[in-house]
Amino acid sequence: MTTNTHKQRNYSAFEADFSGAALNYRLLKRLLRWMRPYWFTLTTSIVLVSIASIMTILLPIILSVVVIDYILKNSSETFAPDFGLVQLTEWLATFTGWPLLVAASLLFVTSHLIWTFTIHFHQTTLNLAVVNTLRDLRHDLFEHLETRPSSFYDNVATGRIMTRVTNDIEALYELLRGLGSLLGELLPFLFALVVMISVSFQMSLILLCYIPILVIVTLVFRRYSRRLFRLVRQTVASLNQNLQENLNGLQVVQLSNREEFNHKRYQNINHNNLKLETSLMRRETVYTSFNDSMAAVAIGIILWFAGGKVIQNEISLGGMILFTRFIDMLFHPIVVLGEQINILFRAMASGERIFQALDWDESIHEPTKPKTLPQRIEGRVEYRNLTFSYRDEPVLKDVSFTIEPGEKLAIVGTTGSGKSTLIRLLSRLYDVPDQSIFIDGIDVNDIMTRDLRTRIGVVLQDFHIFSGTIMDNISLGDDAISESKILAAAKLVNAHHFISTLPNGYHTVLSERGQNISQGQRQLLAFARVVAADPELLVLDEATANIDTETELLIQDALRKLTSGRTSIIVAHRLQTIQDSNRVLVMENGVVAEIGTQTELLEAKGKYFKLHQYQFQQGTPIS
Repeated sequence: MTTNTHKQRNYSAFEADFSGAALNYRLLKRLLRWMRPYWFTLTTSIVLVSIASIMTILLPIILSVVVIDYILKNSSETFAPDFGLVQLTEWLATFTGWPLLVAASLLFVTSHLIWTFTIHFHQTTLNLAVVNTLRDLRHDLFEHLETRPSSFYDNVATGRIMTRVTNDIEALYELLRGLGSLLGELLPFLFALVVMISVSFQMSLILLCYIPILVIVTLVFRRYSRRLFRLVRQTVASLNQNLQENLNGLQVVQLSNREEFNHKRYQNINHNNLKLETSLMRRETVYTSFNDSMAAVAIGIILWFAGGKVIQNEISLGGMILFTRFIDMLFHPIVVLGEQINILFRAMASGERIFQALDWDESIHEPTKPKTLPQRIEGRVEYRNLTFSYRDEPVLKDVSFTIEPGEKLAIVGTTGSGKSTLIRLLSRLYDVPDQSIFIDGIDVNDIMTRDLRTRIGVVLQDFHIFSGTIMDNISLGDDAISESKILAAAKLVNAHHFISTLPNGYHTVLSERGQNISQGQRQLLAFARVVAADPELLVLDEATANIDTETELLIQDALRKLTSGRTSIIVAHRLQTIQDSNRVLVMENGVVAEIGTQTELLEAKGKYFKLHQYQFQQGTPIS
């Protein structure tokens, strides 16, 4: 037994934007869970970037210490560590019989090829681990969102959910790839620092004085840019949401000549995004120019200071050149770190939104000890003292009635009376109180939702078409539904004829929302889908609306075949569609106003009588 309690949720929290802390270790720790299966690939990437970092250090040492100091100047005092490269060059020259300069050139080219190979495969393995990690994360996020109840999507904008699955995942990709690249910068930084200190502590100290300046400027710049990053994210989310709304309602937009109005709205949001992005770009340009200038100034100071040391023979010419080559290794990681902070802010906020969606625990409660339904149920449905509210105001109030096996019950009433809510709760699209709805005497809360929904076939007025063929849309990917079952179902509901006239028959690919077939044909496909699934309970929510007379006759015939031998609930706005019903239930303001056969209700001259008179005398369906 599952006890369901109504829980008030703050959906505005899901819509809220996150500032994005500079470093959220809890978030990074959670992200490692998805990276764990790819630890070998990541380890390989780290080993490769370590080798590449060593080559990055050895290349300028070969150029400055081996070639300039040892070979060209023929000096044994290099004032800089050569890490055995001089001896290696001598051995290579002796082994090959080539001159020292040729041997040094060969060593330089070989080291550069090793660097190229390792840095390439470092980036390849890193990207492979990252894309696989985010593929798994995107899959888990999609799976989680797919199982959220209808109440969640009643309150959260679809465009913002799409932003989490697309833009926010992409931001994490930039973060993980950037952190891997940053590792490739930090290792040469540390190696270069050690070598520079061993050459000249004074010059190293001068350069190290620049690092706090760069760090402070970076932190100040990012602090003032953080608000812009947050506003840019908000405008991107608004653009996605606005675009999604307009594309979904495109026909309404065109029919109401609203194109210009919608274009101006989108243009305003887009213009706001442009202003923010432009402002951010200008700050980035100033920051980048400052960093480049700092590096140029540092090189100028080293040339002046180290030049004097060379003249005084305190360091070698190669040592001075080595310093100028190492300046970039010393400053570039700071610049990259500054760029990564930008990405970090974006990614941390994106990560928080992703994990908030993953942590959103709103769901349809499943029974701890579910009851197993028999292979075929009788189809007796009972609503017992059901009271339900979506938020605060009850939509259904103490509703009780019973539908016998094989009975056709029509539910009528004005808009907002609770008709559609009754069938949504039967399918447990929303949580319902215990002991409120029963199927064959079993509380629906004691049945697993997956098992329950396989026993209920629902045909809605707005039949949803998935991308794929007609056959795919009838079977819905259920391997148990064979091609012969699909053909038999289509023939039973009068859909086979129009399907056969299509260019590729059952293999015809339907366009988005099935726009290449008519509304009536989509409804026939909906009936075929239900027949192929063969449920014991049938729910029709105004299944014959918005169709032509000829197609309606086909659908009415299909309905008679479809409801034969099945417990059926028919929600109707037009009373013409329920003439074959055994009984009619009239809903008004969330309560059962009347229930009985059509003859009984007409003789009682109550609510149903008034609805009947209004429709058949005035010729106007109730809303």
